[in-house]
Amino acid sequence: MATREARSQRSLGRLTEIAQVAVRHGFGYFLRRHRLSDLVPWGERDPIEATASNRGRRLREMLDELGPTFVKFGQLLSTRPDVVPPDIVVELRGLQDDVKPVPFGQVRGVLEAELALRVEQAFLEFDELPIASASIGQVHRAVLPDGREVAVKVQRPAAPSQIEADLGLLYQAARLLKERVRALEFIDPQELVDEFARSIRLELDYGHEARNAETFHRNFVRNEDVVVPRVIRQYSTGRVLTLEFLRGKKVSELDVETMRPDERRAIAYRMADTWMTMVFRHGFFHADPHPANIFVLETGQLGLVDFGQAGKLTDEDMARLTRLFVDAATENIDSIPRRLRELGVRYAADREEEFRDELRTLFDRYYGVRLSDIDPLQVIREGFQLIYSLNLRLPSRFVMLDKAIATLASVGTEVYPDFNVFEVAKPYARGLLADRFQPRVIAQRARIEALALGSVARELPYQAHDVLEALRDGTFKMTISSPGVDHIDQHLHQASNRIAVALIVAGGLIGSSVIGVFAKSGPHIIGLHLLSFVGFMLSATFGLWLIWGILRHSRL
Repeated sequence: MATREARSQRSLGRLTEIAQVAVRHGFGYFLRRHRLSDLVPWGERDPIEATASNRGRRLREMLDELGPTFVKFGQLLSTRPDVVPPDIVVELRGLQDDVKPVPFGQVRGVLEAELALRVEQAFLEFDELPIASASIGQVHRAVLPDGREVAVKVQRPAAPSQIEADLGLLYQAARLLKERVRALEFIDPQELVDEFARSIRLELDYGHEARNAETFHRNFVRNEDVVVPRVIRQYSTGRVLTLEFLRGKKVSELDVETMRPDERRAIAYRMADTWMTMVFRHGFFHADPHPANIFVLETGQLGLVDFGQAGKLTDEDMARLTRLFVDAATENIDSIPRRLRELGVRYAADREEEFRDELRTLFDRYYGVRLSDIDPLQVIREGFQLIYSLNLRLPSRFVMLDKAIATLASVGTEVYPDFNVFEVAKPYARGLLADRFQPRVIAQRARIEALALGSVARELPYQAHDVLEALRDGTFKMTISSPGVDHIDQHLHQASNRIAVALIVAGGLIGSSVIGVFAKSGPHIIGLHLLSFVGFMLSATFGLWLIWGILRHSRL
């Protein structure tokens, strides 16, 4: 019991620390407005106040100060334009998972525990200084006994426990937000934390990253322009990942000012071509084309690293994307909402007409304009604005695809200012259209649809029989789910409680007044009969409690 209380006190202390950091970065007004000011010591005021123009930057700086887990949570939020305003999405995409490395002694401990060998036995050479460092692990250059040069990614010893502790805090914060911040009723904070927990726990498993790396290696093994390092399986575990070493420069380290324009253009378009190949040909794509994850090798090839985040598109996804592309290319705007719904995009049914109008406005703005005249980042920002304003819900695989394309467009523009990712995507999309409408593919798709419809027809008599049996036995049930009903019930419950308290207050006042008028004998206080005085005080107490409860919920 004492241990649980101590843990609860530590969590409360950490939440208070988070609130203080929020105040320092200008978000004290948010805490006060939404009944969260009890987390901040009395008298502490905002040294500054975040404004609509700088709130994204201040939030990014706040998450940076709170530490690596919160940085990664911010990176997740940057992939959710359905719940985060576009200006904040753009800022959060600038968060960098780059932290101070841990001492080599701790790295040695993890390596030897995972490989069951001393470092000197496992490697001919092992550089103690890492070549890259992030919140979960850091990368060291090494040489295997057979002479191969490798990059060894080693997980930080305290990473799992620290992440679990921070996840506990995030769940606690999510509960507080859900209970107290009515402005966020359109999202489920706990669901966001659940999504983040699944993602970061997957990143803790280097076996998952190794499988992704092997898939990318197979997909690009015959591609002369792209190199994906091979996984060294006998030196890889759940907390250690060993890959072939890539010798070259990260795109983030390129001195683009000294490079010729044609060299810069070649790199930017090779990156775009690589990701379009992943998306349109392989259906399996690297979801984080950050400039530190892409190398320009000494041979001129592109090298890819960091495979923890990857997205997958099924054949059905590609078919639906093709139908969406056809409707967009033929200006069939009325069909686009239905195509998006097929892809898993969710929106309120009563806003479909508004959605169609917004799409038509966006489409009219860009249709017929040359690709070279379109700013891809501006198009993506306008798409984010549409997603947020209509509260669209996107499937996670398409959110990852959107994030990958947006990051790629940003990196490509940094390398070559005239870069346009749409120019690279167009021939791939055209080829995808041609592939999808080949007679062989159409015949195969017709066969699959016929089998599916045959299965439905075969099951229909049995399903009808089951319904009729349930009707005959009186066990037929129909459930209608309406999320708004729960909120109505909660509001009615609160209103009835307040009415009950108000009646008690009124009854107390009337009863005390009657006693004060008719009671002549007995003790008196300040001219009032004792019972009358006590009744007035109790009524006043209940009345103040009722007023405080109404003000606390910001509703009169």
